[in-house]
Amino acid sequence: MPKPLEGRCVALGVTGSIAAYKALDLASSLVQAGAGVEVMMTAAAQRFVSPLSFSAIVHRPVATDLFDPRSEMGMDHVALARRAELVIVAPATASALARMACGLADDPVSATVLATCAPVLVAPAMDAGMFESPATGANLKTLRDRGVAVAGPERGRMASGLTGVGRMTEPAELMGHARAILGRSGDLAGRAIVVTAGGTREPIDPVRVIANRSSGRMGNAIAEAARDRGARVTLVSADPSAPCPVGADLVVAETAAQMERAVAGAVRGADAVVMAAAVADWTPASPSDRKIKKDDLGAMTLELRRTADVIASVEGPGLVKVGFALETEDLELNARAKLAAKGLDLVVANPACEEGVGMGADDNRVTIIDRSGAAEALPRMSKYDAAWRVLDRVSGLLAAGSGGSAG
Repeated sequence: MPKPLEGRCVALGVTGSIAAYKALDLASSLVQAGAGVEVMMTAAAQRFVSPLSFSAIVHRPVATDLFDPRSEMGMDHVALARRAELVIVAPATASALARMACGLADDPVSATVLATCAPVLVAPAMDAGMFESPATGANLKTLRDRGVAVAGPERGRMASGLTGVGRMTEPAELMGHARAILGRSGDLAGRAIVVTAGGTREPIDPVRVIANRSSGRMGNAIAEAARDRGARVTLVSADPSAPCPVGADLVVAETAAQMERAVAGAVRGADAVVMAAAVADWTPASPSDRKIKKDDLGAMTLELRRTADVIASVEGPGLVKVGFALETEDLELNARAKLAAKGLDLVVANPACEEGVGMGADDNRVTIIDRSGAAEALPRMSKYDAAWRVLDRVSGLLAAGSGGSAG
């Protein structure tokens, strides 16, 4: 299936905030994701950023005046409202939010929001005092009650030099909101997917751990792609500092034991579990409750014990189970053995020592193997694209009702 922004018409409304420069980045990201972007600007927004800057990015004229006879707005002020599949207002000033809440329609942005049947996403940006005003709070409540999605604002330094809540949400996060909104009707809509990510850390003492090189990027990419296809996503992450995709429920599980408990709880009622985390095979048998001093060590010997096999222990009626096999040699042979031993429906094999792919890299090169033994070797691609291909297979298994029969 196409990715959520590919070929979609997105109307981007820009209002008069210093954060208008961020909307240039957002417009560029939308275009790169395959969307057709139509930009609308209020008169105040044009005092911060030139319409020409947006036009150069989206390769379309920018709507700036409801009464310009050369503009589509001038000929039919609801044309864009009908065509848009998503309307984003970023930045949305206090004044713009008030106009939208009151149903005013005397500029291209407010007129499009009022007339559209498409979902609307707003990213407030204003001084902290304005955001904390009861009037702004009431306007945001009115918009939310009408189904408008609100992203942010964030806490940080303002243009005034003060610090508070009012900074516009960053474009990368807004892209997540946009994908989530447009992906609601995807092929995984109504499905619950559990994804694990990152490398567990097994404590030696309060400051030292046994760990691995997993960055968690592949698991996060799977969580993001599942959300973009309409799934309800629970991300069980071994890294508490890693960003969680917008819309996913995050559960932190830093050790193998914590991950076992977290996954067992998360899969209740789930349709699929994708174990992309690198779970430690061993953990110190007797971790110290105090920092081990260097003078105490000399030669240090650690006694290790095996951890629980998380993916093998997971069960559920109709549950599709996907595991990952990271190997330094005999990639497919070892991956097939893992698929059989752990009762998987699919195993995703990827090399551990290939330059530019795998752990810590932006790209991956994977081979997907199913229960029948068929293998699909994919070329090198971004981890998000690889995740999308894995979920193509998960979606097919769910549609066929063929999960869970392997174990």
